[in-house]
Amino acid sequence: MTRERTYVDERAGQQWRSTIAAAQAGDRQALDDLVAGWLPLVYNVVGRALNGHADVDDVVQETMLRAVDNLGALRDPDSFRSWLMAIAMRQIRDRARRRPPRQLDEGAAREATDFAELTVLRLQLEGQRREVAEAVRWLDDEDRQLLSLWWLEVAGELTRRELAAAVGISRQHAAVRVQRMKERLETSRGIVRALEGACPQLRELTGRWDGRPDSVWRKRLARHIRGCGYCGDARESVVPAERLLAGIALVPVPVGFTLSLALGGKTAVAAGSVGWSAKVLGVLTKPAVAVTASATIVAGGAYVVTQTPPAPPPRASNTPTASSTHRPPPPSAPPTPSPSPSVTKKQKTEELYGSVVDAVDKAPAPDGPPAALPHRPASGITSTGGAHAQLNHRGDSVTLTGQGYVQVVWQVAPQYRPGSLVPPSWTGLKGKLFHVASGGGRRMDDRVSSTDPTATGMGSRATGFAVLPTGTQQMWQHEYFYVDGRVTLTVNERGADYNLYVSPTTWDAVEKDITTGPAQGAIRYGLVRDTGKDDTPVPQYVTRATPSDPATVAQRSRV
Repeated sequence: MTRERTYVDERAGQQWRSTIAAAQAGDRQALDDLVAGWLPLVYNVVGRALNGHADVDDVVQETMLRAVDNLGALRDPDSFRSWLMAIAMRQIRDRARRRPPRQLDEGAAREATDFAELTVLRLQLEGQRREVAEAVRWLDDEDRQLLSLWWLEVAGELTRRELAAAVGISRQHAAVRVQRMKERLETSRGIVRALEGACPQLRELTGRWDGRPDSVWRKRLARHIRGCGYCGDARESVVPAERLLAGIALVPVPVGFTLSLALGGKTAVAAGSVGWSAKVLGVLTKPAVAVTASATIVAGGAYVVTQTPPAPPPRASNTPTASSTHRPPPPSAPPTPSPSPSVTKKQKTEELYGSVVDAVDKAPAPDGPPAALPHRPASGITSTGGAHAQLNHRGDSVTLTGQGYVQVVWQVAPQYRPGSLVPPSWTGLKGKLFHVASGGGRRMDDRVSSTDPTATGMGSRATGFAVLPTGTQQMWQHEYFYVDGRVTLTVNERGADYNLYVSPTTWDAVEKDITTGPAQGAIRYGLVRDTGKDDTPVPQYVTRATPSDPATVAQRSRV
């Protein structure tokens, strides 16, 4: 999915320009959105850099406080992300200077949540992804700090220029440091693999080890592995860390995490002058409540994260089974238009919206050009997942707010886990949501191999297929939607393995994608569903409600 990530460098930070400008002008809702949107990124950087030490909450708090307090001095909104990361890294280094490792409260350290373990558990990592997350424990503080940024770089959340700026070094120096850190990370991955083995000599060596990773034992174990035929023999092909990290989402901010931005002494201004931060924080301390996707401003100026814990799996009655699913139809028949109910002149346009439901259709002709794509007004979309959200696991979600186009890229991976596919769902809709086009060069049931006639984007006879529930719309490699309001998209993965990549986009990008095939030649141009009116199909699995388990949203949407 490398091609989709090219959007990140070009548009990173730009979607937040209007939000940042409004927050600088004293708009409380804009500041709320800004803090809610960037808190997960800061939490992950600090959490990984400190490996979940008890000081994480304090450093995150101090970082966000300083960002809010100095936001008025930020001249270029496009540099907000690197500016915020630089603040976070300074707070991490300041914390280390204030409290050297030998003076840290060991009791607090033992009680703190190990961030590597948290990453594995909360994101349900397995195999080599789990191995990389656990290897972070073995890195020195300086390497962990750098890795916390590099992790986001390979995931498409940061550019190399932003990484270097956050650390305060040149790009050339950053390249050297990243390479050295990667080498130590690979050594640490070897240690994690070896410790899970059954080498008698290694068990004897670690008999004196207290189980707490450090640089001394890293070197001892690395020496053993280099000279041990058993431990040094990788039992499977080792995937480069950057390819593994690219598929790991942000660790959710813990439920109940409180971020107070009204700490009197820290936000006080000189007598006789009222600065920008005082004005904004004055608004924050008014007895009001403003709810966002991931945080709430409550009286007293505290941000309280309101994310709920993962919901339990739905009852069996709500779970599609193999017997209730079918293979998609072959890509040969012409498209079947979505049903359009008759409308009298007396009916209002608003009454028609939501009465047309996108239903399963047949694939269009492979060489048939798409219809014209209507041009809807777009003032911009903000996403809680940033410019390029990655939804990799059941329960991962992203909230989209504003007016404009959104791209959803499908990555089905049946070679890891085929079977019944539980589609994602759109919940908490406020406003309107249309399914405007499908593209990306092919439908997922198109053939993808010249040698294996059974291989499609849904799998093959050798690996197994990801199978859609009966009546579910066959997705394309790229799906495009138009949002006018607010909605949350959630991955409900439970059977087949799939990922979603969600990005705000533009009409121009949609039009170009559906009318231009990939470099090797278009399998299909694309499919336009948008009529430009309220009779445009809405997606399946969309509701205005907010169920505790999004996987229970009905297939036929009535919004």
